[in-house]
Amino acid sequence: MLGTVCLARFEQSRVTALTLSITFENEHFVAVDKPPGWLSVPSRLGDADERHCVGRALEAQLKARLWPVHRLDQEVTGLLLFAKDAPAHKAANHWFEGRMVHKTYEAITAVGESIHLEATLRWDCVMMRGKKRAFISPHGKPSLTIATPKALITMEDGPALLWQLSPHTGRPHQLRFDLARHGYPIVGDKLYGSERPYWGGIALRCVRLDLSGCPRALDFGLPKTLATTSLPKLIGLEVES
Repeated sequence: MLGTVCLARFEQSRVTALTLSITFENEHFVAVDKPPGWLSVPSRLGDADERHCVGRALEAQLKARLWPVHRLDQEVTGLLLFAKDAPAHKAANHWFEGRMVHKTYEAITAVGESIHLEATLRWDCVMMRGKKRAFISPHGKPSLTIATPKALITMEDGPALLWQLSPHTGRPHQLRFDLARHGYPIVGDKLYGSERPYWGGIALRCVRLDLSGCPRALDFGLPKTLATTSLPKLIGLEVES
C-alpha cells in the first residue's frame, strides 16, 4: 500500500559544495555522491567546457589519476564509482558491461492517472537515443526496467510519487524515458515533459550499487553493496509506511 510523507522542504546547501562527498575509498576504488548539474566525465569540449566535472574534480581532490567505470546523466545525482588503477578498471568494466552490477535508483514523479499500481512493474521496449531524447524504435536496443511505486508524497507544489527503479539494461535516458512514457515524468525533467520545478537537476538518484555478483570484487576490497543517502532523506522527506 502506498504511504504518505510530510511536506518537502529542499536543502540545496547539502549538495552544492565544490568538495565532493566520498562514500567509499580504498587503494583500488573510490565512490562519490555526484551532485546535480555536474558531468560524470569531461565532455568533447575538453578544457573549453566550464561545467563542473566529477572526474576532474575528484582527481584534483585526491591528487591521483582515476578511471571512470560508469556514468550518470548531468542532471542525476547519486553513486558514481571510479577505479584507481588499471587492473581495477579492467575488472569493473567487465562487471558493468556484463550487467553484473545491480543498480537501484529512486525517483519522484508526477502522480499520473492512477496511483493504484501493481507492487512491481516490468517495463520493456526497444529504444534508442536521438540527439536529445530517447524514443521507441525497431532499430534500437532492448531495454528492461523493474519499477516499484513506494509512496504517495506531498511536495510544496502538490502530490507526487516516490519510485524505486532497477534498470536491467543501461540505455541512455532509460529510466527518464520509461517513467515519462508511462505517464510519470520525473519532477524537474523538462526534457521528458515535467512542468514542475526541482531545486537541483531532476528528482532521480542512484542510491545503491549491488556488487555481490561481481567476480573478484572482494579481492579488490569492495563491499557487497555501496549505498548513499536516499532521495527522500536528501530533500528532507520522512516516508511513512
